[in-house]
Amino acid sequence: MIRIEAVTKRYPDGTVAVDRLSLDIPDRAITVLVGPSGCGKTTTLRMINRMVEPSEGRILIDGVDSRQQPVNTLRRSMGYVIQNAGLFQHRTIVDNIATVPRLLGWGKSKSRDRARELMERVGLDPALAGRYPYQLSGGQQQRVGVARALAADPPVLLMDEPFSAVDPVVRKGLQDELLRLQDELGKTIVFVTHDIDEAVKLGTMVAVLRTGGRLAQYAPPAELLSAPADAFVEDFLGADRGIRRLSFFPSAGLDLLTGPVVRADAGAGEITARDTGGAPWLLVTDADGRPLGWTEPGTLAAGPADPARLLSYGRPFVAGRDSLRAALDCAVLSPTGWAVAVDEEGRVTGVVSQQAIGDAIRAAHATGRGSDGTPDGTSESVCDPAHGDRTPKAAR
Repeated sequence: MIRIEAVTKRYPDGTVAVDRLSLDIPDRAITVLVGPSGCGKTTTLRMINRMVEPSEGRILIDGVDSRQQPVNTLRRSMGYVIQNAGLFQHRTIVDNIATVPRLLGWGKSKSRDRARELMERVGLDPALAGRYPYQLSGGQQQRVGVARALAADPPVLLMDEPFSAVDPVVRKGLQDELLRLQDELGKTIVFVTHDIDEAVKLGTMVAVLRTGGRLAQYAPPAELLSAPADAFVEDFLGADRGIRRLSFFPSAGLDLLTGPVVRADAGAGEITARDTGGAPWLLVTDADGRPLGWTEPGTLAAGPADPARLLSYGRPFVAGRDSLRAALDCAVLSPTGWAVAVDEEGRVTGVVSQQAIGDAIRAAHATGRGSDGTPDGTSESVCDPAHGDRTPKAAR
């Protein structure tokens, strides 16, 4: 655990960057510091590894005051990832990653072996090992930065807005990769961002800071969204926090209909005999049960389905694994207003209407509980890489 006790950072001109901040940062979890510009996020991060020295208070690492360790020893025990990766442009990728092991006295061969192992772990093509940073894309460079931070297997990883300089698609992939790595490695991660969506997606705990470095609220993401501490936190979370909150409620309880699901080679008799549960559309699947698109019952009864004339089914969700937010998004994207549920292999398990999803949402808000029985689904959670949802582990 990292414990921040009444820490203040005051500069010689009187500017207070951080004001009596106290936080218990849990072990083997991702704690996100979020807030507007000038709220002291980066200053707090840098005080943990003593790149900035506190004016008052103290920071304990596993119960030991960080000032009792030599500063270089402290910093080498912590991985550090920054925006734009901060790579050495004159070194190859493999040597960039091997930087800290070499500083710790590892041999060149051992350091490079470790670097190549980490390239594979963070999803980098081994063929990139001999290239230089300028030859890589922004997303690839950030992966190199993460690999370099992990090279000496530090227990603590500090990340200062590491994904803010890449486009949204690459950023989502990097966030998903970080969650996958955290699930494998179990590091203590302190992550700085100004993006509340990123904070909610990644954080086990989220600390919202006010301008001037004062703590506004410290809570799990679901609690933050359901019960903002004050007007400042509520405004910072934004007008759509109710939609974000749906990410913490699983789709396992949705009442899926199978009657409106038919194979493309179904005969007219089979179609007319089906109990569609009042659904005005039929979802057509291929012979393996994978969705092709929507059609009206009368059109399909007149002859075999023409895939080119089917309405798009939008995007499916995985029933039980994905959240109510994902299910609602799929229904909104569908031109029929019905969402398609599939299993892990992409085969259709049923369909559900916007109305049924709305009923499930109202029921979830009424009880205020996730599937594991904890208020607002605030149990330990994981991210669904396909949709960026965080649903309780018990729901998976």
